[in-house]
Amino acid sequence: MTSGGGADGEALYGGMADAGAVFRRGELVDRPAPPNAPALHAHLRALRAHGFDAAPAPVGLTADGSRSRGQLTFIRGEVALPPFPDWVLTTTALASVGRLLRRLHTASEAVGTVADVDWPQDLADPAGGTMVCHNDVCPDNVVFRDGRAAALIDFDLAAPGRPLRDLAMAARYWVPMLDPVSAAALYPGGPDVCARLRILADSYGLPAAERAALPGVIEQATEICRGFVARRVADGDPVYLQALADRGGWERWDRMRAWLASHRETFTAALTD
Repeated sequence: MTSGGGADGEALYGGMADAGAVFRRGELVDRPAPPNAPALHAHLRALRAHGFDAAPAPVGLTADGSRSRGQLTFIRGEVALPPFPDWVLTTTALASVGRLLRRLHTASEAVGTVADVDWPQDLADPAGGTMVCHNDVCPDNVVFRDGRAAALIDFDLAAPGRPLRDLAMAARYWVPMLDPVSAAALYPGGPDVCARLRILADSYGLPAAERAALPGVIEQATEICRGFVARRVADGDPVYLQALADRGGWERWDRMRAWLASHRETFTAALTD
């Protein structure tokens, strides 16, 4: 997130949720807490206990009218926001995201899941899983230092799922798995999708047995993201209504869907050859 001054602390900007409601106060970030905040904070502490220190450490929860707020440690570094700087598309940055996600999954697998927690389903894996995934490893949620991914932030959409599905979500943003017209709006220069998809899979250490399945899971993840946007548009959310209009409407989503399906075999070959 980027920052700006304010009477309530230093406002942090980035992403589409909680706009104007996230503040840095010294070495803490104060932000709206999701309904499952106690369980999420417990999960973040458990990740740290299992060696994953590349996420904010929970400090506490406080009441703010009808909604609670959470305090977490501030992580120093750079977060890329659109229009994205050139370093976002370097192979160094891409490979470091893959390695960071693997570290998260290794720790999360050791932690496991907690029974009877109402994890958010907005971007959750429909297949479920025995470990908690981040589900939103987009540029807005990765902190970089010296051009390499150093930490993940904003775990509000975390939920049980499959590691492969979490990797697919990350691929959507970091490869990116976008048709050329859509990609040009955010990532000028026409990235080599096949080469970058292979780099992400290699840096993550994706087993050979799972590589052929990744393109199809990316398609599934894209449909989940489309549904996420559709629900917010149907609810009249002004942020998502504006974003949909600015980014080409539903025609863009239709174009992405067709492009992913038509290139599935090409992406599979790039991952498995």
